[in-house]
Amino acid sequence: MDDESKVANEGQLIANARDNPSAFVRLYRRHYDAVFRYCVHRLFDRHMAEDITGEVFLKVVENLRHFKGDEKQFRSWLYRIATNAVNDHLRKTDRRGVLLKGACRQIDSQVADCQSSAEPSTERLALLREAVLSLKPRYQTIITLRFFENLKLTEIADLLGSSDGTIRSQLARALAKLRKKLKI
Repeated sequence: MDDESKVANEGQLIANARDNPSAFVRLYRRHYDAVFRYCVHRLFDRHMAEDITGEVFLKVVENLRHFKGDEKQFRSWLYRIATNAVNDHLRKTDRRGVLLKGACRQIDSQVADCQSSAEPSTERLALLREAVLSLKPRYQTIITLRFFENLKLTEIADLLGSSDGTIRSQLARALAKLRKKLKI
């Protein structure tokens, strides 16, 4: 299947999903992994990411009839809903400290189980997680979308409703803060 027919099929699938539950299931299956992966990268907790991903798709079901964009806008819309759900969760439950401690405990237990040369890289991963979680939610979102989801700056700008230049400067600030925290 070439890219054009894939895009046409996606557009038709989005249109059909408004009224057809089986079409929505196909749409859900097509996008679930990306949304879940994004939530895991933001939360560092698979179980919480599953819950938030479920909330995201519940919001999609509730609001799909109001969505009027194309396939590219649908993907951005999904990430925007996921970003808002993650940020709401972090704000409401003040989970940053809990997530950080949980991630560190998880890493510590993995380090204790490992007796190979993987220990230093595992420790660096724990430090990176701690540093990322210490950033403002906006910076966490940009870092996650850029480096974990491999989105281009223009895609991130579209998703977050900002200009390319704003995203570029916020990414630079976020990376500078990470470098400072990690002393690199």
